[in-house]
Amino acid sequence: MSLQGTQINPKRFHRSQLKFYLILIPIAAVMMLPILYIFSQALKPLDELMLFPPRFLVQKPTLRNLEMLVRTATETGIPLTVYLFNSVVVASVAITLNLTMTMLAGYALSKKHFKGRDTIFKINQAALMFVPIAVAIPTFLVIVNANILDTYIAHILPLLAMPVGVFLIKQFIDQLPNEIIEAARIDGATDLHIIRKIVVPLTKPALATVAILTFQATWSNLITSQFYINTDVKKTFAFYMSTLTSTVEFSVAGQGLAAAAGLIMFIPNLVIFIVMQSNVMDTMSHSGVK
Repeated sequence: MSLQGTQINPKRFHRSQLKFYLILIPIAAVMMLPILYIFSQALKPLDELMLFPPRFLVQKPTLRNLEMLVRTATETGIPLTVYLFNSVVVASVAITLNLTMTMLAGYALSKKHFKGRDTIFKINQAALMFVPIAVAIPTFLVIVNANILDTYIAHILPLLAMPVGVFLIKQFIDQLPNEIIEAARIDGATDLHIIRKIVVPLTKPALATVAILTFQATWSNLITSQFYINTDVKKTFAFYMSTLTSTVEFSVAGQGLAAAAGLIMFIPNLVIFIVMQSNVMDTMSHSGVK
């Protein structure tokens, strides 16, 4: 069978899967083209970047664009590692807090009974429709009134509201049998003990998906550095890359810097998704997301 158990990806190959491969391999090849283009552009020498008509694949790959990017960043006075450190710290803290908050909220909405539970979940679903720019002004007012402008907290706080994370984890926990929770409670386990020992191990795919979504939102985020941070050494790697490439965008050397910056921003997202992609598929199948 092509599908085994509740997992999307089967453990072993079976000849009945051949028809799927015939369809999926050409589609996968087309989907790989943008990724191949990003790598090809970053490795092209300047003469190939300015070539007309442009070539899709690099003919003479070189690391000169990446070297030039690091050298240009160093000449500005603040090492590239400072911005990279800020991005890693902000992403790590945001992922940790988001996993904790979405897990507690998902457990409460799924397994606890209290007045207004359905209304709160409906509000969370409605929040899924709001794009970040729609809540930019309210978020700015919160940051100002909380007196956390130009602090690392201003990087993290706007990213902690993740309705899609609460939705996915709540839907995943709904699949867990209530008998397991009730048996643990009869044995004297508290809610925190049940979450830590039972719910968290059984919802790892959903937690991995939330971690990926949080990392993507944090790693490529420009808004917090642009509007909430004034000190340069507190800004993130994504904002610095955007600023650096925009200042040299129309120069010949700027084409190489932009291509290298795009590759650096893309690689962490690609690696994390490849490592956790099976968890994402399991989460979508358990959460009813099609």
